[in-house]
Amino acid sequence: MRAPEARAAVPTVDVHAHVLLPEVEALVEGERGLAEARELDARRNGSAALTVSGTMIRERFPRLTDVSVRLAAMDAQGVDVQLVSPSPSHYHYWAGETAAEKVFRLANEATATHCAAAPDRLRGLGLVPLQHPGLAVEALDHALAHGLLGVEISSHAPGRELSDPAYEPLWTRAEETGAILFLHPFGCTLDERLDRWYLSNTVGQPTENAVALSHLIFSGVLDRHPTLKVVAAHGGGYLPTHIGRSDHAWAARSDAGAGCAHLPSSYLKRLYFDSLVHDPHVLRELVRVAGADRVLLGSDFPFDMGTEDPVGALRAAGLPEADFHAVRGGNAADLLRKD
Repeated sequence: MRAPEARAAVPTVDVHAHVLLPEVEALVEGERGLAEARELDARRNGSAALTVSGTMIRERFPRLTDVSVRLAAMDAQGVDVQLVSPSPSHYHYWAGETAAEKVFRLANEATATHCAAAPDRLRGLGLVPLQHPGLAVEALDHALAHGLLGVEISSHAPGRELSDPAYEPLWTRAEETGAILFLHPFGCTLDERLDRWYLSNTVGQPTENAVALSHLIFSGVLDRHPTLKVVAAHGGGYLPTHIGRSDHAWAARSDAGAGCAHLPSSYLKRLYFDSLVHDPHVLRELVRVAGADRVLLGSDFPFDMGTEDPVGALRAAGLPEADFHAVRGGNAADLLRKD
């Protein structure tokens, strides 16, 4: 355990921060499938949510694109380092192979350029086209070659869950390289049932997190790849606080327990989770079930569903001092360190 003075010297690291890449959106404009994707997004979210989100993005555009504005905001929050990932709106999992390759290459390069403007304070993640598993390893290698620490992925791609065997080469390569996989859902397949009151995000995101993590656990992906570095956004959604039901199913039913070797709850200690749960009681429970060494500070910078004061939100959980400093930055400093 670090001495108190060493703990205080550990930088504060926010692992959940985004960059907006207008050049990616310009690239896909006019591509076949974009109009249908936008229509689906509109149906899933509802017109009121799209209107509010549009205003919010315009107001926060400088923090999403301008490094100097980002650094000033980080200073105000007391954040030393951000792990910056592209806005999930840039996934574009509807795109065909040619367009998808252009998207991941441009997104990786643009994110690397953004972070290179302040390399001591910004580290980056790239993208992989989950809709084309055959391109996934190439995309990960491309991200790593540009100095990024890994890639951001959604909870699923059209017609494919994360348990799909087609992703085995991606998990293998990520494990070999020590790459970070930041699991951040975009959209929810409950569709129009969540098209009011921003349920598409408030209910949809934690649902998608829970489903995606359950696929990784119950399918045995984490058995086959025990050192995979998966960081789940939004505290892993509903799964960590309801993991007892998964444990019961695994023990009580042969079908539930067929794919993974151990109790589902045991895999939480192989995953990482950000602290963005908006409730100090839930954050304490997350630390209890996953371990203080598996929770990382996260803010969802600079979106309105994030927190403007991630360190204050962490302090409100009343964790023991050693655990507070581990989550504040110690765990992430270890995870982000290149071997």
